[in-house]
Amino acid sequence: MGLFDNVAGAVLGKLGGEKGAMAQAAVEMFNQNGGLSGILDRFKESGLAEQAASWVSKGENLPVTAEQISNVIGSTTIAEMAARFGISAETLSAKIAEHLPTVIDRMTPDGEVNNSSGNLLSTILGMLK
Repeated sequence: MGLFDNVAGAVLGKLGGEKGAMAQAAVEMFNQNGGLSGILDRFKESGLAEQAASWVSKGENLPVTAEQISNVIGSTTIAEMAARFGISAETLSAKIAEHLPTVIDRMTPDGEVNNSSGNLLSTILGMLK
């Protein structure tokens, strides 16, 4: 875990409760999967390219289900993250499904993934306000 991860964890840990747990889970999920590009690639490889593309584009975001999240990220990974944050795997998958499209949409305001794509931590903190 790098310095940024330690700082992010400390900041998000201060939020407490479910919001803090969800934010920490998001950062961990992005880190484990190679960041924004890695997450999008995982969805594309799992047959959800249309959904992933909609989150990046300037149009409407297509939804994703909790079951699809578990399939893409892996039910074991979801269960391990949920246990660390003291919530059920079902709750974590549902919350990721609810918020991931918006997080990715806000990280890619220009409709593409590039070097100027937004910062995950600042995007999440902005959504929690």
